[in-house]
Amino acid sequence: MNRSFAWVAMGLFFALMTTVAAATEPILIADFEGADYGKWKVTGTAFGTGPAQGKLDGQMPVEGFQGNGLVNSFRGGDDATGTLTSPSFPLDRAFITFLIGGGGWADETCVNLIVNGQVVRTATGPNTQAGNSERLSPAAWDVREFAGREGTIEIIDRRQGGWGHLNVDQIELTDDRGLIPLFLPPAPLARNVTRQLVVDQKRLHFPVKNGARSRVVTVSVEGKMVRRFDIELADADPDWWAPLDVTPWAGKTLTIVADVLPVGSKALDTLKQADTLVDAQDLYREPLRSQFHFSPQRGWTNDPNGLVFFRGEYHLFFQHNPYGWNWGNMHWGHATSSDLVHWEEHSEALYPDEMGPMFSGSAVVDWKNTSGFGTAGEPPLVLIYTAAGNPTVQCIAYSLDGRTFTKYAANPVIKQISPGNRDPKVFWHEPTKAWIQVLYVENPGKRHSIHLFQSPNLRDWTLSSVVEGGIDGDKYLFECPDLFELAVDGDQNNKKWVLTAANSEYAIGGLTAGKFVPEVSRLADVRGQGFYAAQTFSDVPDGRRIQIGWSQAPSPGMAFNQLQTLPCELTLSTTPAGIRLRRTPVKELETLRDGPQHFGSLASFRGELIELQAHFKPGPAETIEFQLRGAKILYDALRQEISVNGHRAPAPLIDGRQRLTIFVDRTMLEVFASDGLTYVPLPFIPKAEDQSVSVTLHAGSARLSAAEEAAIEQTLQVYRLKSCWTKPASPRVNSK
Repeated sequence: MNRSFAWVAMGLFFALMTTVAAATEPILIADFEGADYGKWKVTGTAFGTGPAQGKLDGQMPVEGFQGNGLVNSFRGGDDATGTLTSPSFPLDRAFITFLIGGGGWADETCVNLIVNGQVVRTATGPNTQAGNSERLSPAAWDVREFAGREGTIEIIDRRQGGWGHLNVDQIELTDDRGLIPLFLPPAPLARNVTRQLVVDQKRLHFPVKNGARSRVVTVSVEGKMVRRFDIELADADPDWWAPLDVTPWAGKTLTIVADVLPVGSKALDTLKQADTLVDAQDLYREPLRSQFHFSPQRGWTNDPNGLVFFRGEYHLFFQHNPYGWNWGNMHWGHATSSDLVHWEEHSEALYPDEMGPMFSGSAVVDWKNTSGFGTAGEPPLVLIYTAAGNPTVQCIAYSLDGRTFTKYAANPVIKQISPGNRDPKVFWHEPTKAWIQVLYVENPGKRHSIHLFQSPNLRDWTLSSVVEGGIDGDKYLFECPDLFELAVDGDQNNKKWVLTAANSEYAIGGLTAGKFVPEVSRLADVRGQGFYAAQTFSDVPDGRRIQIGWSQAPSPGMAFNQLQTLPCELTLSTTPAGIRLRRTPVKELETLRDGPQHFGSLASFRGELIELQAHFKPGPAETIEFQLRGAKILYDALRQEISVNGHRAPAPLIDGRQRLTIFVDRTMLEVFASDGLTYVPLPFIPKAEDQSVSVTLHAGSARLSAAEEAAIEQTLQVYRLKSCWTKPASPRVNSK
């Protein structure tokens, strides 16, 4: 071969390889690392003038983006809107990849690819008011069919309200999408799909497909919209059916409109009317239905609201999404009980309205009828709640029968203080003859705070003082405050006020003239996970301070999600560390015990629902291991520490002894240690086949003898428990 030809051939080969390699290199469309958006066109206010550096004021932490900057349309909160449009670029790679997070609202919080003026690809965020996570996820479009054409990226935020924002980062053209999920071309859509029907039964059931695109559904009667909600409608076979109470419109014609559905969707065609729930034969017997913790019949629940005793019943209101397995559409659900154990669920107490969704709050009995909502001899039950629209405001509603509720015509009673003012807790303060409202006020970039207001009548409120909490990620005094008075060691002449927040940290101090003065702060007795936003009951006849919290224990595959914790009595006790809260499961739970307790050897014990009590005096180096249906609870006497499924918490000995109480349900594990000074709640789903209970003792590295183990077992009390979803034989009813 001619040497010069060989060199030319080799040069052509390397040039060709370099060209091929260059052709396969990704092309960056935007990484949003600059101070502004460059040549991208901005409209509206949601996107600001340049990329965000992570989370914005009032937003949860944002994760999963690359570098320091990203597109974040949360500027001004979820109600801000706008668009962000790229310059055109050649589509000369096989795929467009990007990172996306935020709201999952079709056509409203989305990224679109525009070719020849048409939307040819679209993607939304992963959340429809549901995921409670601001993490961006990778996504991709296949754009090979548009090779040689020009494209434009359009980032849209038209949505107002929950998850009405979008996060986007790192948009690239590439020939390798790897394992990134691929968004398919958009299906043909029909808008304002409508169905009419005459109400002839109590409930109208909507088909739900968990994880489907969320749609906006409106229900109108005689031209007036009466309900509006977001729902993951099933276009074909549903996972479950979400009920809407339609009894107020019996015999009338409903007009149901879905804002957008794929062409051919059967979602509205399959609507069902029925007096009972669809699949009601399985109600309360579902595999992951906790059997002695409250959960709603259908849909999502979170914060307990408006805990109160009224007309011989304990009332539990709760944050409720009747139309989805995830968070959203906040209503006040409603259940009552005669004994804090057996609950009966009722229709929604508060529906979203023109002021927004119904966020958390409290309830009181207005014994003196200061509000004027009552009648002679009939004190009203008054609900105080946050309407989380734009603006966010505090409102009230009232009832005389504890079943039907009327919103105050002159709402709101407290106007917006900041975008994050919410969760009013109200109580009567006898020394000042006034109602006191404790309100969380979020101040983005500044210290969060608790505002105390006073009112003579529940309608007119005056700010009396402010208690400052943590800054941003420091969650002290954060959300869902509660303020109540307790006797120290049972001494009615020595009382202290306790201020709690959603994360269960608390302060102890005094309350004078509408001002709370903390004496000690940043205390904690809750050491577990998934426990949040606890509230206490008002107007309990025997004076107990009873608390219930939200348990973030999921029920995968069910038509309901999350639950409420066991009701516990709170007391204040003097300890070597100072005055501290103790919590004890209410005595009414004893009615669930199925027969006598089990003593002695546990070899033959089996149970699905279990209560175990262990009162023992361990040796200085002993470790005691309890296993209940696969849950492992270890007590280390040397460290005076308890471990619950690997989650550690301090648990001091009291007079040299340890007292444990353990409850095991189908999705929840609750452990009380050190006479209630330590509380460890954990989500936990036992294996169905494992119904055993055992205890093992170790002394240092040596295991104790069988006789020593038998001796400790004799201190155990183990009960099988019955379901709370059956009526009690003889309900305990208190009245006042």
